[in-house]
Amino acid sequence: MNYIRSYSFKRLFSFKRRSFGKEFLTPEDKETPERPTWKCFSYQELFEATNGFCSENLVGKGGYAEVYKGKLEDNEEIAVKRLTKSCNDERKEKEFLTEIGTIGHVCHPNVLPLLGCCIDNGLYLVFEFSSRGSVASLLHDENEPVMEWKIRHKIALGTARGLHYLHKGCQRRIIHRDIKASNVLLTSDFEPQISDFGLAKWLPSQWTHHSIAPIEGTFGHLAPEYYLHGIVDEKTDVFAFGVFLLELISGKKPVDGSNQSLHNWARPILKGGELEKVVDPSLEGAYDVSELTRLAFAASLCIRSSSTWRPTMTQVLEVMEEGEIDKDKWKMEEDEEEEEDVIWGFEDLEYEYEYDSLSSTSLPDSVTSN
Repeated sequence: MNYIRSYSFKRLFSFKRRSFGKEFLTPEDKETPERPTWKCFSYQELFEATNGFCSENLVGKGGYAEVYKGKLEDNEEIAVKRLTKSCNDERKEKEFLTEIGTIGHVCHPNVLPLLGCCIDNGLYLVFEFSSRGSVASLLHDENEPVMEWKIRHKIALGTARGLHYLHKGCQRRIIHRDIKASNVLLTSDFEPQISDFGLAKWLPSQWTHHSIAPIEGTFGHLAPEYYLHGIVDEKTDVFAFGVFLLELISGKKPVDGSNQSLHNWARPILKGGELEKVVDPSLEGAYDVSELTRLAFAASLCIRSSSTWRPTMTQVLEVMEEGEIDKDKWKMEEDEEEEEDVIWGFEDLEYEYEYDSLSSTSLPDSVTSN
């Protein structure tokens, strides 16, 4: 650990003590505001902001990290993610450092901005505090009002734009690897922000894919080429985004109590064109049919078992936004359709790998409010 801190952080801070703004933006992202320089906080600052990391301020907890809400001297609300003291896994420490290096380069309204970090008395990341919490918490909490369709549609588009930026707009391609409702946080006006880059990977421009072991992620979101072969590329995130769309549309969780995956349940229904059977019944028919058609068709493309036949996020946005949907463009050959009909899903994972190796390493509702 001492080696990691003394060497990696010298390189990290010698390179990053400046603003990551317009120099990383593509032409389509020119409207993105330039972000301020993120700072190196002292441990004392974070200790005072979180009231000594008291249990009342604990808002999220995972296998290797905890998230506390806090307030700085200028009354800015923050979320502090820290590596737990009980974690002695060097790989997790390296992943934590990688998260700093990854998210420190991004700048987009639909990606949670990093405010700073701290390396005194542990490892800490500091983010803006998301008072509305995550999409998962609002969508599935029975004590919350039913999420209106216009909000769901706004979340779907914003998340797609954020993921498109990670794949196409960054100086280096970022594969998130854990796109899910609990990792999409909401601002006060319900603008989605992709968070938790603990599993994210840089993908050099000359690489078509990256092979990863061990397999990590979240049940119900893993693309088949990933959990079967450890292959990661942009299409891995596209599959997870498709599941995310289905979750928004249906109000169902990615895996139900009987271990049935949402994408396996929805695929034949979408193929049969019975969209109304997929829609969350709690909406009571209050949705835009045209928008539903677009989101449902985009989801059906994203969850295709063959990554070759899945769209890129650029193409996903084309389907989701205004314009005529060209379904013939996405029609698969008969042999491909037959392969698509083969059932695979959550149940298969239990035979492929041990449960612990596949359980999510990300926080269930990280950087959110109670």
